Amino acid sequence: MLVARFRERLWVKPLLMCVVSIAAAVGASLADGTGLAHVVPATASVALETLLSIMASSMLVIATFSVGSMVAAYGAASNTATPRSFGLVVADDVSQNALSTFVGAFIFSIVALTGVKNGYFLAAGLFVLFILTAAVFGLVIVTFVRWVDNIARLGRMNSTIEKVEQATADALVRRRNRPTLGGVPVRALPRGVPVHATEVGYVQQIDVARLQTWAVSVDARVVVAALPGAFAFPDRVLAYVSVAAEGDATPELGEVMASFTIGRERRFEDDPRFGLVVLSEIAGRALSPAVNDPGTAVSILGALVRLFAQWCQPAADDDAPACDRIEVPELSVHDMFDDAFTAIARDGAGSIEVALRLQKALQSLATLGGPAMRTAAEDHARRALERATSRMDLPYDLAQVRKAAAFATPALRDD
Repeated sequence: MLVARFRERLWVKPLLMCVVSIAAAVGASLADGTGLAHVVPATASVALETLLSIMASSMLVIATFSVGSMVAAYGAASNTATPRSFGLVVADDVSQNALSTFVGAFIFSIVALTGVKNGYFLAAGLFVLFILTAAVFGLVIVTFVRWVDNIARLGRMNSTIEKVEQATADALVRRRNRPTLGGVPVRALPRGVPVHATEVGYVQQIDVARLQTWAVSVDARVVVAALPGAFAFPDRVLAYVSVAAEGDATPELGEVMASFTIGRERRFEDDPRFGLVVLSEIAGRALSPAVNDPGTAVSILGALVRLFAQWCQPAADDDAPACDRIEVPELSVHDMFDDAFTAIARDGAGSIEVALRLQKALQSLATLGGPAMRTAAEDHARRALERATSRMDLPYDLAQVRKAAAFATPALRDD
């Protein structure tokens, strides 16, 4: 999670590139202490100054232009899709690498130009600096070509949907392979001493390994009551702690609370349901009267079917030993369907394109998953049909939806 947070900071990569650029420019002088000057051709300092001056003047302009383009793309992503997708768009590697390269090239040229004008480099150092300058020029050209292709799509609706879908797919795969976050399934009703949250926010991460270490040290068991994505507040129970021996004093619970990371916003990494919510929000905004874009909602339904189909795949073997003292509830398929389809069914009830595609998507999911997914799909199909019945005016359109929903309604199958 810490790595993901740094990826969302635009200053991290440019700062690292600046450090590397300064080190490369200053390090070129190390060649002057070797015998390299006797074997390399002479390099005119005037020519090198000209190259570095061109780079210094152009890189600052390009870096400023890239920042402006990125900010415009971020604004487009927030306005056309949903503000919850902003973090994924900011973490785009191609744009961050481009900005870092341009800023790094600017710093390199300034440092190198200052050294050349002050006679800091001798013959060998000038030659090495010339090679480095040519390499930086080549890197800038390749990066700029790649970035131009990427910036044309950054912040666009399709690109944003792809990023959200990929982030959700990654989170679903991790949770599918570790449905209890490395712990064990809940064996009975939660019992023991409740541990309440001390701040307001969303549970972003649970350090199950840390809980296991603490539970072993005090001979206790912990039942997690708030999964990542749950809204925490001072009266919300995060976990229940029970000691093994009766009559023992309750251990200090500060370590339990510290194992729950609580922040102002939900995160994609350990919260698959958040990705489903964000996709649903994008579809809801597309279906608003101000936008009126049912095609985007249809695309979202396709993404949701792909995600749930991936969720139904067999889990990979997890060789890590289970934290047997930590009981963690698994994700509810019904809750995941609520996150994904409720808003689309509500906002698209009056649109024949969306209502019909929604029924087909739910029908395909009913055949893909197990009993729980089939029950959830049929339940949502019936709800969507009820909404469409109250919103659609054309009898033919409603008949089409009723026909598509027949898989979930026995009475319609018998007609």
